[in-house]
Amino acid sequence: MENLLLTLLILTTLYVLVSPSYVPAIFTFGDSIFDAGNNHFNKNCTVQADFPPYGSSFFHHPTGRFTNGRTVVDFISQFIGINFQKPYLETKIAVMNGSRKSYPHNGINFASAGSGVLRGTNEESGVIPLQDQLQQFRALVEQNLIDKSLVQKSLFFFEAGSNDIFSYFVPADPPSLDPAYVQAMLVEVATFIDQIYKLGARRIVVFSLGPVGCIPARALLPGAPIDKCYGKMNLMVKEYNHGLERLVNHMHIKYPNAIGVYGSIYNIVQQIRAIPSHYGLSDVSNACCGKGTLGGLLQCGHDGYKICLNPNKFLFWDYFHPSEHAYKLISKALWGGRKSRIRPVNLKTLANITLI
Repeated sequence: MENLLLTLLILTTLYVLVSPSYVPAIFTFGDSIFDAGNNHFNKNCTVQADFPPYGSSFFHHPTGRFTNGRTVVDFISQFIGINFQKPYLETKIAVMNGSRKSYPHNGINFASAGSGVLRGTNEESGVIPLQDQLQQFRALVEQNLIDKSLVQKSLFFFEAGSNDIFSYFVPADPPSLDPAYVQAMLVEVATFIDQIYKLGARRIVVFSLGPVGCIPARALLPGAPIDKCYGKMNLMVKEYNHGLERLVNHMHIKYPNAIGVYGSIYNIVQQIRAIPSHYGLSDVSNACCGKGTLGGLLQCGHDGYKICLNPNKFLFWDYFHPSEHAYKLISKALWGGRKSRIRPVNLKTLANITLI
């Protein structure tokens, strides 16, 4: 009932268009789930996927994406009918050397693999934290390098936090979960939302984390179970996700003429894991590409890795990340799914409304 009332309240301020899509661009922030290659252009960064067999199933070469093909952002771009967004650092280099005259009109991807919502997460690896991703976007807006009317019409995607939570469990299994840690993460997300709204964002999509405690890389952690998901880690994930949804639910009150949408990737992935054969999957535990227990002890592409025959049968491509097929399933659920998957409206509806 609460979600129904929220939907009705929001739609009273919106005029729904039939077609075509009103969204010209997507601006993306986050970590390796969304990174389209920023880390490749960041030579100080050690978190990379710019080597085979990454990218092998769709692009047929590495792109810096941490999967075998397209990500959720790529699929949603295709559903909308716009080109894939380029990494910010790639476009910056091109503009600076004169090979591009201006920044793209279909959006920009600022996401950096390995980054977190807390500035210190994986800082030693040279990743670009959320705060710096925001600053990169701010500079473009304030220097009029991006048209402000384009910003107001665009989708803004945010997904981050899994690296913060995974890092909490390194190097040892914590005896208890500190609520202050998740609260500190949510403070950073709230600040991020506030700032991108002030810079012109009006269609803001916050994606939950998936069940991080189920990734094959849990095999690296002392105390983590192998025969089942790491329950303590997923408990922290769910606490963080609930906080994200609370932030989204207050956006229509706090930010006039904006709409916030919450994509429940956790629920989508758990439904896939519950009945994998329904989604064309045969393995929802092991990485297609990796080595050792669960394929989770070595990054795909590193010396000694092994790869499966059919990545489309696997939920996980490598020790941390879904396969392209899994991303496609998730994208379809976000694009046209019910409120159990994305709320108060799905991305297809969000892409076809104009704000009054």
